[in-house]
Amino acid sequence: MPAPVIMVHGAFCAGWVFDQFREPFEAAGHAVLTPDLPGHGPGGGVAGRSMEEYAAAVADLCRAQAEPPILIGHSLGGLVAQLAAARSPVSSLILLAPSPPWGVSGGTMEEAISAVSLYALGPYWLQAIDPDYALAKRFSLDRMAREDRHAAFARMVPESGLALWQTLNWWLDPFMTTAVGRIAAPALVLAGEQDVIHPPATARQTAQRLAARFVTMSGMSHWLPAEPGWQDAAALCLDWLAEERRAAA
Repeated sequence: MPAPVIMVHGAFCAGWVFDQFREPFEAAGHAVLTPDLPGHGPGGGVAGRSMEEYAAAVADLCRAQAEPPILIGHSLGGLVAQLAAARSPVSSLILLAPSPPWGVSGGTMEEAISAVSLYALGPYWLQAIDPDYALAKRFSLDRMAREDRHAAFARMVPESGLALWQTLNWWLDPFMTTAVGRIAAPALVLAGEQDVIHPPATARQTAQRLAARFVTMSGMSHWLPAEPGWQDAAALCLDWLAEERRAAA
């Protein structure tokens, strides 16, 4: 029986991000869990939620499985997955356009703007930050068809300003909340060639930290689990998992 798969969504989202992406994994025999991070489900509240809280919830879910799961994380959920994999057994780790851990600096103007732009809201780390359609259209959902983009944005939810601050301004965090410890599991990191939120150069640094295989998805952007080409990303993940199983046999 293939190992269970836990898929961790990114900022402003919930488990619905993987509604399509999970299907090939289920067809391959995996039981797939797509939990909502704390505060992201119906009736939730995210103000004051930290990356530590997100990681603890995912680590607890990993430990609750009958065997070490395959852990997949997208965007901010990719950083949550790294933090969880450092504190709970996982069989494999797959990161899709992951937010980088403590100590990895971005190298583009867009990444620098992301790190400082939220300060216009004041002490945003105390707030719940609402999703912004213009930003989502430009940076996250840029390759989605108009109808699909509107449908995805309609499902988005507020995000914890604290979690965003810990991720985007890690050098100001005296607690080093997003510092990732040793991860023993094999890892795969995918980056979209056109991604400006977490571009390939930054994702490659994350992969190097993990001694992970790194792949740039040609023509793709940030929304790897659902934008055009997601089937190729899923197939690559499944092929890599099969290779890892054969190598371990």
